[in-house]
Amino acid sequence: MKKYLLVVLFAFCACIVRAQQPISDNSFLIEEAYNQEKGVIQYISSFYRTRNGDFAYNFTNEYPVGGMRHQFSYSLQLVRVGTRFGVGDTYLNYRYQLHGMKEEDTFSISPRFSVILPTGNYHRGQGAGAVGYQFNIPVSVTHSKHIVTHWNAGATFTPRAKDASGERANTASFNLGQSTVFLIKKNFNFLVETVWNRIASVTAANHSTYSHSLLLNPGIRWAYNFKNGLQIVPGLAVPIGVGPSYGERGMFLYLSFEK
Repeated sequence: MKKYLLVVLFAFCACIVRAQQPISDNSFLIEEAYNQEKGVIQYISSFYRTRNGDFAYNFTNEYPVGGMRHQFSYSLQLVRVGTRFGVGDTYLNYRYQLHGMKEEDTFSISPRFSVILPTGNYHRGQGAGAVGYQFNIPVSVTHSKHIVTHWNAGATFTPRAKDASGERANTASFNLGQSTVFLIKKNFNFLVETVWNRIASVTAANHSTYSHSLLLNPGIRWAYNFKNGLQIVPGLAVPIGVGPSYGERGMFLYLSFEK
């Protein structure tokens, strides 16, 4: 834990650079409500490792469709559960910019619908074993030039999901989350996220059980801006389990390329 905090402090001191534009980027575990502007494509990588050695790498590619109103993206995953490493399930995402198209808007909302393809090996715990559907509603609020908050509420439904032995059951999981971003500089942010999940798992034929997780995720992100319009945003955070997740620790790394 101490070494993760030292990394955060080092990045805070060493990586502040003068930016040409403020960061308007994804949070880490929370989804912000800003679609990509016309002609702007974003490539996002994130890596989340728990203290027991399990990890998940996620790559997301976001495209505006004809403008900011509509956005398509896909997400690919690599996961390790125990000693088993492999591809996770694949997400195909559509987002609609319901509000927040104007620069002066202080409130944005972009509902998302995703189809989850069962590309992960359910025998190894790396996927659900069936096509799933996810709904998420991200809301972003600009309170001042120094504070922005983001709010998420969502659900994931997987009809006839499988456990490791191939038994099937319908599952429904739910998520809530909140992120407060402190805009210390235009090119440097400190943020604190809170993420709650109710996770459904197949345990027998036509039967599923539920577990809960609650994480606090303090972190930082900063930006490098280039004359050709490219913006690179690295970030890092230290997820900390509380309540039902007490004792859990992890490391989260983030990297975004946008042009």
